Amino acid sequence: MQVFPKSANYWSRGSIIALLFVLAFLGWTILTIQRSDFVTSANQFIEQPVQFSHQHHVGGIGIDCRYCHTAVEISPSAGIPPTKTCINCHSQIWSTSPYLEPVRASFREDKPLQWIRVHDLPDFVYFNHSIHVKQGVGCETCHGRVDRMPLMYQQNTLQMEWCLDCHRDPAQYVRPRDQVTTMGYQPAVAQAVLGPQLVKEYNIAGIEHMTSCSVCHR
Repeated sequence: MQVFPKSANYWSRGSIIALLFVLAFLGWTILTIQRSDFVTSANQFIEQPVQFSHQHHVGGIGIDCRYCHTAVEISPSAGIPPTKTCINCHSQIWSTSPYLEPVRASFREDKPLQWIRVHDLPDFVYFNHSIHVKQGVGCETCHGRVDRMPLMYQQNTLQMEWCLDCHRDPAQYVRPRDQVTTMGYQPAVAQAVLGPQLVKEYNIAGIEHMTSCSVCHR
């Protein structure tokens, strides 16, 4: 005795195909949301005690990254400049501007400005600025064209897949060490030629070491 009509076969096949499409769509949606600015906090301006303009100081005046981030070549942390670094110039320039009163107050009261971290990696991730600088990774590779940012924001996702893209093939990103802080850097020869040369010259480890969990998770 036939319980279901023959058309039920078509409905069952159709429902299975529809379910697969729904599961695929859900998977795509989850991956898209995971990489979105909403989750990664990329491309979002952050309110600071003073809205410092990298566009003005780096792009306009031409101040080198290392003038403020003095520890970037020798320390895991790039370092946040003390108020004295700001006062070196602003005791003479815009010395009475109301906009810079928080800076003057910080210097008078000997209390550091409470800057809000923009590139905030999880606590279980270890990142060493000095080793990246030593190996020829440019500031803009991670931080973007800060010389075009009137307000600082995180340009990249900082997710593990983004880090691994470089760790699997650093030749596509490394540059001469004297060009690390250069904004808008263009290689003198094709990166496909220069990159492998620099990887060899700087003795950058191979993919097996560079993708080992212990490199970034300690």
